[in-house]
Amino acid sequence: MPVQAVAIVVYEGFQALDVAGPMDVFSEANTFLDSADRYEPVLVAAHHDPLRASNGVRLIADLTLEEATGGFDIVLVAGTPTPPETEPDPHLLQWVKELPWRSSLYGSICTGAFVLGYAGLLDDRRVTTHWQDAQALATRFPRAKVEPDLIYVRDGRLITAAGVTAGIDLGLALVGQRHGAETALKVAKRLVVVAQRQGGQSQFSPYLTAPADPESPIARIQDHVMANVGDRHSLESLAAVVGMSARNLARHFVQATGITPHEFIERARIDAARMMLEGSDRPLKAVAFDCGFGSADRMRIVFTARLGVSPIQYRASFRRTTPE
Repeated sequence: MPVQAVAIVVYEGFQALDVAGPMDVFSEANTFLDSADRYEPVLVAAHHDPLRASNGVRLIADLTLEEATGGFDIVLVAGTPTPPETEPDPHLLQWVKELPWRSSLYGSICTGAFVLGYAGLLDDRRVTTHWQDAQALATRFPRAKVEPDLIYVRDGRLITAAGVTAGIDLGLALVGQRHGAETALKVAKRLVVVAQRQGGQSQFSPYLTAPADPESPIARIQDHVMANVGDRHSLESLAAVVGMSARNLARHFVQATGITPHEFIERARIDAARMMLEGSDRPLKAVAFDCGFGSADRMRIVFTARLGVSPIQYRASFRRTTPE
């Protein structure tokens, strides 16, 4: 196979690990590959002046946007700790807009997805970003199909990774797809990371963000659902908890959280099941019942649709073998 030209796009304030993670994956992969089959990663920026990362590290790009005229096999746009509020530099934006024509695969790491969004590359595509910024991405680019809890997402030639270290997962996945799982595993061992992590980007509760007022009816509903996640819930039963009509509850819930009560219930059940799968050896049937899925088959369907992995695969990746 020919040499793979990889470009990572950087700009002032970029997150260093968004760059170093994938770069180290490709660099380590080269130690297991023939020279004619190696990766050639480069940094691309608007200029050759030093760029300061959010942690203070400074990097100098290999190529400017004007110099990076050739085609690349892979182009990834790095992110920043907080998503950009406005469109990036016009020259950068124009260069990114041309990614479908200048690269075989293109995408982003973390909040780099916002740059792709401003370039119009996320419309009608499945994408992800850091879970804390997923709602902002979906709001700013409503035509994007944002997956808030996946490590990385590939939609055709577009690939997007979640927060920070997910860039390593994305790099390992690309190496595995091209050179096989054994090579990806060797690279992962060298980097002392989990190989082929496929889903469940956070071990905490990215779905369950609290409303601004913890004493509000919506917060009480959320608390009720999480405390009784295994119960059957309907819009009417939830409305009765706070003395509201079902119609008003549905409207106020969406206004406060950005999602419907039904969506919140399913996310809460996924979150509870994840914690049980990570922290116990309980049978899948028991986990499914306690978390309100009703059956292991139903839990498997929801996990596969939401996280891209089955409960068995999730447990294999995240099971805690020692008490915390």
